[in-house]
Amino acid sequence: MAADHHDVTDHRGSAGPAQVAPALPYGPLLTHLLGPLRRAFLFLNGGFMAPLIRSGFGWTVGSPMNGWYFILRTRGRRSGVVREAPLGYVIRDGAVYCVAGYGATTPWFLNLVADPSVEAILPTRRFRGRAEPVTDPTEWLGAYRALIASFGLLGQAIVGDTRDLDDAELLARHGVLPVIRITPGPGEPPLVPGAFDPGGNGWIVSWGAQLVLGILALRWLASRGGR
Repeated sequence: MAADHHDVTDHRGSAGPAQVAPALPYGPLLTHLLGPLRRAFLFLNGGFMAPLIRSGFGWTVGSPMNGWYFILRTRGRRSGVVREAPLGYVIRDGAVYCVAGYGATTPWFLNLVADPSVEAILPTRRFRGRAEPVTDPTEWLGAYRALIASFGLLGQAIVGDTRDLDDAELLARHGVLPVIRITPGPGEPPLVPGAFDPGGNGWIVSWGAQLVLGILALRWLASRGGR
């Protein structure tokens, strides 16, 4: 989950009183910890994940252990300033899918509802496109199950095990979480999953290279310490 802490308004985009958001599909303990977790993710995403992905090194991060990430760029609905949110994602049927883990009041979700023109920065490419909330239940179910499977061990521990839930139960419990489809705009190349996208094996190369570099660094430090 990731969220922009700016431009917080109710999801109607009006000046009226904010509507009460539906309860999120998390247990009592996690619900109590959502505030601290949100602040922790903001710190981690802003200080590490976003700069890494933005600079072209997002391919070094993704794996089945910690999930895969991209940057969603939206325009603040009140400020007009471009906002960035590192998010988990999957590629299906030529589009990127992601989920608003804090529900319909998630700030970046409110931004794209107000202005669906967005930019997506994936591990190995970027594109401009149109973001739309998924309204078809069948499409929502397929994308949501794929997203949960791609979140890695940590993400699945946060969301919980949904494999035993049938479609009706999953919709009833988790349907308050908007799933978003991001379709490349006119003139953009077709979007197909690559080795460093969810489901690909590119993470073996990147993690193997990091392991080798880590071992070499430790040996170098050890040799320096022996002098």
